[in-house]
Amino acid sequence: MKLEVRIERTSAPKAHPPESDLGFGRHFTDHMLLVDFHESQGWSDARVLPYGPLALDPAAAVLHYGQAMFEGIKAIRGDDGVVRVFRLERHCQRMASGAPRLCMPAPDPEMLAHCITELLKVESDWVPRARNTALYIRPTLIATEPFLGVRPAHQYLLYVILSPVGSYYGGDTLKPVRIWVETHQTRAAKGGLGAVKAGANYASSLQAAMRAKKDGYDQVLWLDGAKHEFLEEVGTMNLFLVLGDELVTPALGDTILSGVTRDSIITLAKARGMTVTERPLSLAEIVSAHESGKLKEVFGSGTAAVVSPVSELVTADRRMIVGEGVGPIGQSFYDELTGIQHGTRRDAHGWLTAI
Repeated sequence: MKLEVRIERTSAPKAHPPESDLGFGRHFTDHMLLVDFHESQGWSDARVLPYGPLALDPAAAVLHYGQAMFEGIKAIRGDDGVVRVFRLERHCQRMASGAPRLCMPAPDPEMLAHCITELLKVESDWVPRARNTALYIRPTLIATEPFLGVRPAHQYLLYVILSPVGSYYGGDTLKPVRIWVETHQTRAAKGGLGAVKAGANYASSLQAAMRAKKDGYDQVLWLDGAKHEFLEEVGTMNLFLVLGDELVTPALGDTILSGVTRDSIITLAKARGMTVTERPLSLAEIVSAHESGKLKEVFGSGTAAVVSPVSELVTADRRMIVGEGVGPIGQSFYDELTGIQHGTRRDAHGWLTAI
């Protein structure tokens, strides 16, 4: 399914920010994309407009009952000057598969990918040129029907905004992070929204994350919501551990997001002939592995950071130093993924969409 995209260009283009000081999510491009949905009409009126505020009724359902979800995608200018989007189809498919959990209309993946591509054609000059920078793509779906009854809305808005972003680490090298193991609050519960990129998941994680940062930690390691025994995610990222010669990641379920970078790392690891296991991982097992020397590396994976190595895991009664911070396996996945994204390594799996 494809919609014709109407384009209205801005008459007042912005000055581009210095690529040496982009940060993350602080700057936005000249245009945005909007697509309407009505229960009786389906998707309609795909349009690229000058970037600006959205008009929402104060009774819009998203403001009261949280019918909202989003995606995070990257467009990267390669060393050859070509702009490529990393795993666009997979991201669009994930949004479509997650929307029904919130009783929201699933954007057709082909339609969404086409609309994003059309927006990127308009904004291609906004894709930064410096190494380890990108144009971050944020598709968002919200309920807009003005209605205070508790039921699924009949009207929705799908919109896409773009933000030029710098290196997650503020430079060219990986920086290991200190992690607090959270044993009281939980990110997600069985039967909840943990497997969906819903805005509510991120709001509920903020208090524990801010408390950890106040105490000198970079992120929180989330445990299961029932007994706080099993590892789930680290910050807003999926989690990987190197236990001996085995690469292990918590098995997916309704409390863990099916990360696109996670899937990419698993694919690359299997192509290397590594032993990859997706299974439950208890905190007790990790403590034992650390004591025996079996725990070699811990790292998170996600669109923003790609790979985020962990140097310390800290609980209320234990401090575990993990390897030497940036381990060789995590570093190798970072190098391979960023090489593919920049066009300097072969895209053997067809993950890139050229704009």
